[in-house]
Amino acid sequence: MVINLGKSNSLFNQFISEIRDQTIQTDSMRFRRNLERVGEIFAYEISKKMEYIKTEVSTPLGIAKMEVLKDQPVIASILRAGLPLHHGVLNYFDRSENAFISAYRKYRKDGTFQIKFEHISCPPINDKEIILVDPMMATGASMVLAYKAMLQKGTPKHTHIVSIIASKEGIEHLQNNLVGKNVTIWAGAIDDELTVKSYIVPGLGDAGDLAFGGKE
Repeated sequence: MVINLGKSNSLFNQFISEIRDQTIQTDSMRFRRNLERVGEIFAYEISKKMEYIKTEVSTPLGIAKMEVLKDQPVIASILRAGLPLHHGVLNYFDRSENAFISAYRKYRKDGTFQIKFEHISCPPINDKEIILVDPMMATGASMVLAYKAMLQKGTPKHTHIVSIIASKEGIEHLQNNLVGKNVTIWAGAIDDELTVKSYIVPGLGDAGDLAFGGKE
């Protein structure tokens, strides 16, 4: 299942607009905060798909019957660009365990690249819900690699893959490579094009650099 939150008009699209805007992007603190706010909205929408249990809460005046989350999800992100988005999701699922995956593009001299996986820090995930986040999903290769890396830690009950801006090609890559998996793909916007270097067009640029500064 693919859920594109940007198809419905809401304040969510205001944040996406600011994340894309090259003038607003010059303020790295605002850029990070917008990634975080988008993460909070994703968390709220994902929470509607999760399992709840009945409970009773003692108030100063009596007992309130409530329904609360049965279990907290594990929140995972691909370093480093995923950190502000991760933090936004964690703001709402604030008792969640967390996982971090190190993966990056290793470029060849001809301009092509391969996705390299280095390390994963992850709790056991057997029969848990996973929220795996990365702000950009271009080819989808790093997301598939990250998902498969997490399977080393167990078999999740359900995985929510979250990307603020995805390409159609990236979405199709996930669908083709995660056939039969219990996965929902969440996007804030789905763009049509990739450049020859696999950057999303119109996209927003390099989310990691905009959030944390350039790198060598």
